[in-house]
Amino acid sequence: MARIGVIGVPLDLGQGRRGVDMGPSAIRYAGLQDRVRALGLEIKDLGNVPVPEAEAHEIQDPKLKYLPEIEQVCEDIAARVSEVVKSGMVPVILGGDHSLAIGSLAGVASVKRRVGVIWFDAHGDMNTAETTPSGNIHGMPLAASLGFGHPRLTGVGGFRPKIAPDHVVLVGTRSLDDGEARIIRQSGVRVFTMHEIDRVGIGAVMEQAIRIASEGTAGVHLSLDLDALDPVAAPGVGTPVHGGITYREGHLAMELLAEAGVLCSVDLVEVNPILDIANRTAEMAVDLLCSALGKKILPDPDKELSP
Repeated sequence: MARIGVIGVPLDLGQGRRGVDMGPSAIRYAGLQDRVRALGLEIKDLGNVPVPEAEAHEIQDPKLKYLPEIEQVCEDIAARVSEVVKSGMVPVILGGDHSLAIGSLAGVASVKRRVGVIWFDAHGDMNTAETTPSGNIHGMPLAASLGFGHPRLTGVGGFRPKIAPDHVVLVGTRSLDDGEARIIRQSGVRVFTMHEIDRVGIGAVMEQAIRIASEGTAGVHLSLDLDALDPVAAPGVGTPVHGGITYREGHLAMELLAEAGVLCSVDLVEVNPILDIANRTAEMAVDLLCSALGKKILPDPDKELSP
């Protein structure tokens, strides 16, 4: 039986719109524990990583907003995730903004060493202080994990880089800043834009993505930003971009990942209840996680309940 360890990170320092700090509570409220247990899996909620309040701190660098505070939170995340992985559990990190992935990837990679990454996101998250138009660090975590950017971000966990570009895939991308597009081309990370998903289908894209992320690695880390989905399916995000992954495309992608049996850790990020409608986005996050953990439309016969 798989064992899931849940870590909440109510982090909103890397995001320009407030409210995402309530994401972990919204995801829990959407029935996370009960729905995972219904899959026959063991789940343990390990509580939240402490996060400082934005109002109690001043921005020191407008190109790297709340850098010291985010660095410390990510160090704490890395330590907790590392312990979860060492204990044999699959860490599921609830956000909070996407800057937390600097810590979650540091924690996983410190134990697994060679980790593949499938990064579901409308954006590239490949900015640095030199390219960012906003200074928000939630637009930098993939770059930092690959070794690009400020040393206080790239060095979280005490080593760099955390991941190799040959094993990193972006899926659902449809909004890139010019500077980060240059970094993406420089890095060699594989990007499947919405154009490619529209042309060949999410099934073909995921087959390639899983192969790239899993071959030669100890597992695949799924970093799932809910803005990868179209705002119709996931309205409660801070940076929505129209024309995203549909409800069924999202589930098929997760189902294929579950079938591959390579998932080793998960981020669920950028759920903002203030911008949501009846907790729809948090429920979508739990839906997708369950599919990634093996939920099927038609269960296997030996797992069906007796009438």
